[in-house]
Amino acid sequence: QLVESGGGSVQSGGSLRLSCAAEEYIDSSWTLAWFRQAPGKEREGVAAIDSAGRTDYAGSVKGRFTISQNSAENTVDLQMFGLKPEDTAMYYCAAGRPLVRTWSLIRDQYAYWGQGTQVTVSS
Repeated sequence: QLVESGGGSVQSGGSLRLSCAAEEYIDSSWTLAWFRQAPGKEREGVAAIDSAGRTDYAGSVKGRFTISQNSAENTVDLQMFGLKPEDTAMYYCAAGRPLVRTWSLIRDQYAYWGQGTQVTVSS
């Protein structure tokens, strides 16, 4: 089970750090990712990190968000800077094994999901 924390409300330009803890062992070969879903929109991939530490980011967050993993603690964090109102969404942590590395931000590549944490950015 994946459990997210760290969501909240901030003003535009602010920052937040999300954390995802795996309550059970996560295979070290798996990819961990963050997705988000705004009301009325599809869930979209935000950032992913694979077992080799390689990262992928959605174009809309590149340069503002950083994903990192702590294997010893079985956690994956998402540091978000320069938040914009369009970043407002429910953020979900996911674990899985994408068939192709370039599919790391595709929703159906992930088998395990957290319950989500809300991020709200006001202008």
